[in-house]
Amino acid sequence: MIVEVVMPKMGESIQEGKILQWLKKEGETVERDEIILEISTDKVDTEVPAPNSGVLAKILHHEDDTVEVGTVIAHLETDASAAAAGASSAGATQEAAAAAPAAPAPAPEPEVAVADAEPVAEAASADAGDLTDVVMPKMGESIQEGKVLQWLKKVGDKIERDEIILEISTDKVDTEVPSPVSGTLAEILVQEDETVEVGTVIARIGSGVVSSGGGAKPASAPAPAAKAAAPAAPASNGQSAPAAQQSNGAVRAAGGTTDIPRKHNNRFYSPLVRTIAEKEGVTLEELETIKGTGLDGRVTKHDLRGYMENRPAAAPAGAPAPRAQAQAAPAAAKAAPSTSAPAREAVVQLEDEQIYRKYGQDVEIIPMDHIRQLIADHMVRSKQTSAHVTSVVEADVTDIMQYRNRIKDDFQKREGVKLTVTPFFCRALIEGVRAFPMVNVSVEGKKIVRHKHLNLGMATVLPDGNLIVPVIKDADALNITGLARSINDLATRARTRKLQPQEIQGGTITLTNVGGFGTLFGTPVINQPQTVIVGVGAVQKKPVVREVAGNDMILIRQMMYLSITYDHRVIDGALAGNTLATIKKSLESMNENTVQL
Repeated sequence: MIVEVVMPKMGESIQEGKILQWLKKEGETVERDEIILEISTDKVDTEVPAPNSGVLAKILHHEDDTVEVGTVIAHLETDASAAAAGASSAGATQEAAAAAPAAPAPAPEPEVAVADAEPVAEAASADAGDLTDVVMPKMGESIQEGKVLQWLKKVGDKIERDEIILEISTDKVDTEVPSPVSGTLAEILVQEDETVEVGTVIARIGSGVVSSGGGAKPASAPAPAAKAAAPAAPASNGQSAPAAQQSNGAVRAAGGTTDIPRKHNNRFYSPLVRTIAEKEGVTLEELETIKGTGLDGRVTKHDLRGYMENRPAAAPAGAPAPRAQAQAAPAAAKAAPSTSAPAREAVVQLEDEQIYRKYGQDVEIIPMDHIRQLIADHMVRSKQTSAHVTSVVEADVTDIMQYRNRIKDDFQKREGVKLTVTPFFCRALIEGVRAFPMVNVSVEGKKIVRHKHLNLGMATVLPDGNLIVPVIKDADALNITGLARSINDLATRARTRKLQPQEIQGGTITLTNVGGFGTLFGTPVINQPQTVIVGVGAVQKKPVVREVAGNDMILIRQMMYLSITYDHRVIDGALAGNTLATIKKSLESMNENTVQL
């Protein structure tokens, strides 16, 4: 039985996708829901699972091909048992596909097997018209929940189909959720900063007009009712919200183009970026000057917000400056209460008042972004979980530094990547783990889990100052060249936000180079659920005593501190010390005669 794998639809506005990478080859066996390829769309990069178990019989579209949604991209050949198991799923898929034009689609969900998707629920309402549920989308097979970061629309706001209405965050990705239908945001069921399971109804969209207080109005309500539905409109100007926005936009247009297109000069602007630009009065001309860090140089929300913090010119006359808008926002929220803003604002104000009472007014309060909150939680959890102990040694890396300096130019010409000292540090760490495999472990309750694979995490600093730890899978199988390529590739894609979710998972031990900032040595926090993290400090020329021909002499050598932080619940000082000594010995023995490129 042949089962078709099709390019999935990641949202109503998505009409095509690009194949980034096939993770399986023709002839390979795959399990149902096993990831077989990665794709990219205008809105998100994601992974596509197999709809059935079987053998990947034929790949019809290859890497870097861009194909329309619904196009068959591969054939799976299932055996009799797999065919029987998947029969009901295939039937449900065909029925769902046949019914798709008549029913509104749910929020984007990277699933190939449509049978697993929940149907869109609708409820009749005499006031708001038909109600359409907006659900927490599923962003991957392992994702079971999501967190609402920000609602971009308020109750009562009019919404176009495919217009972005909120931002969500999962363990692997932050993304935006488009509206499945046109209408009015009738109800918000999950507030900002709340975490709910995938498939949970988070909002409802009605075909009528709903007031900000939640009371529904018929679609044919007169203009005064529409005015009452606009929470941001000043009471004294007598304009409805859309009219006010048009007037404001017309004023801003005098200083630049405020109508941001989806594409301009071969540059793509996501719906979220366009929404933020419209709110902040950022013109198309300004967007063109921002250096994008996203896929293919796209401007991300982080790039835009970074630009706003250091905006070179004030907003044009007639348009409130972003800072003024931010200051006016609490008052506007009080004047037109929504379902969540007043309570959330009161809590924030109380927290800020307590901080000011403690430190005085001469401070700046900076809210943590979502990533920094995750890092903070992870660090505290690690300290509460593991009994941290750190040991330090000093290593002579003179031979490595001289050898690397001699070959680095030829290496870059031959391999296309720079040769840093980090691959040598990784290789030495691998030798230490090989000699003492009981440091490559995790703890599960009262049991020790020894990993047979050595997956090396590399702590990497992102442009916004946050940290991420991409993982080199099976690092012990790589030589210096292979490590250099992997390190360069992962670090580059980490800093441009192009890492795939599986590339930051599965690490068994971590290396962090604190010396890159001039630090001599550090006591890093263990990356749970691992039990060891090795730190390498700055390389310094120092006078050291060496015995030469039976005589003690003072020589100038390039020295570096090495630290190993370990979980004392399962790793004792002797094991950690011997591992660290082996890493040091490996570093000090590396030279042009012993290093395998």
